[in-house]
Amino acid sequence: MTPNASADQTTAGGLYAFGAYFLWGFLPLYFVLLAPIGPFEIVAWRILLSLVFCALLILVTRSWGRLVAILRQPRLLGLTALAGALIYVNWQVFLYAALSGHVIETSLGYFINPIVTVLLGVLLLHERLRLTQWIAIGLAAVAVGVIVVGYGVFPWIALSLAFSFGFYGLVKKKIGPAVDAVSGLTLESAWLTPVALVQLGVVAATGGLLVVSVGMPQTALLAAAGIATATPLLMFAAAARRAPLSLLGIMQFVAPVLQFVIGAWLLGEEMTTGRWIGFAIVWVALILLTTDSLLAARRTRRGRADAAAARERDDAPSDVAELT
Repeated sequence: MTPNASADQTTAGGLYAFGAYFLWGFLPLYFVLLAPIGPFEIVAWRILLSLVFCALLILVTRSWGRLVAILRQPRLLGLTALAGALIYVNWQVFLYAALSGHVIETSLGYFINPIVTVLLGVLLLHERLRLTQWIAIGLAAVAVGVIVVGYGVFPWIALSLAFSFGFYGLVKKKIGPAVDAVSGLTLESAWLTPVALVQLGVVAATGGLLVVSVGMPQTALLAAAGIATATPLLMFAAAARRAPLSLLGIMQFVAPVLQFVIGAWLLGEEMTTGRWIGFAIVWVALILLTTDSLLAARRTRRGRADAAAARERDDAPSDVAELT
């Protein structure tokens, strides 16, 4: 690949990543517009409609072969089931938060998520951290403590979102390139389909399905939930194949920033002094973590360039000897 082609790929990857995180950032507002439909009903429809949308994509792209190949591998099937369970928890907590006036706490969860991912790497993958990364983790823990003391409530929504998506990322990393984005989301949705059907049955028996009684705008938005779910996931998959991790790491802050703005300014959720202090500490931790990651990536690239230059110098005498 030529340098220009590589640069074009990186640019395209950055645009895909920005698009994915931009759409994720607006999801709370999208789901708030579905009220008075409740979170359990929305999640159930979201699962079923995601499955339908992915099935249509597979049909149009004629990619059944990749799905069948995955079905023949029990290990991959088990991992997609685990990924489905984790994303279900994430979706359900997220919908509950969005529809109960806790959008700001969802933004905190996704601000904390990169730090949680680093922590999981230490605990489960036995990765070694640099001092700056340990400081970032410590600051995140202090931020949670400040919010608990200042706001008087344990931020279970934020931590549930951060850890569920962190574990989801680990499972997807375990799966690797063996499962493409469309096949993965198809299988995750398929595993969750029985849960969604039971959930709809319980909602129908206890309070009735509101999708049949709300107006056309909410019905149309709910019908598009599968597209709203799958589109950013597919864009993220396209970004991951093109953009370096350092760029993806920077772009991921687009979503929680938008969620914070939506919660604090558009929806008018309360921001107490304790919350401001806690968020400020998290933002400092993220600045440290991001700066450290960028510097480490730069050192790695420089080291590879130096090693390549050294190999070329070592090979030069033998080339001259062959010519003589």
